[in-house]
Amino acid sequence: MVKCYFLAALVTLVSLASLHLCLAQNSPQDYLRAHNAARASVGVGPIRWDNNVAAFAQSYVNKLRGNCKLVHSGGKYGENLAWSSADMTAAGAVKMWVDEKAHYDYRTNSCVGGQCLHYTQVVWRNSVRLGCAKVRCNNGATIISCNYDPPGNYVDQRPYGHDYLSSI
Repeated sequence: MVKCYFLAALVTLVSLASLHLCLAQNSPQDYLRAHNAARASVGVGPIRWDNNVAAFAQSYVNKLRGNCKLVHSGGKYGENLAWSSADMTAAGAVKMWVDEKAHYDYRTNSCVGGQCLHYTQVVWRNSVRLGCAKVRCNNGATIISCNYDPPGNYVDQRPYGHDYLSSI
């Protein structure tokens, strides 16, 4: 009998540790850390977490759980979506967007040779509030949505300032 309780306690502890590890890779701080590192690299101030923006993101990704298709919400916030056929972390989603920097030409303020609008939203200087959410779809895939307030990516506006141009 003692062995059964010990085994049950061990299984419970391992499960709780796994749950903590999973949540720890998707906390507001994980999203903020990844965003703010990218922003700092181009001289943009930090973005802060906003629970209202996060609630919007969670409400929207919950609607995507059934079909797991990347379709933008059309809401009032800027929005980046990431999809993976398996699990994905906050840092992994933000890295995917930030990796688009390779396609962003600051001098012409355009994407060259690939997508870059996810990246420019991450570093958009006027976006100061962030909320992100994750959902595991019914088919096992993952969608992460990060929403930005105010939104970015306005035509004929640069995501960050002129001070950066003098450094390149």
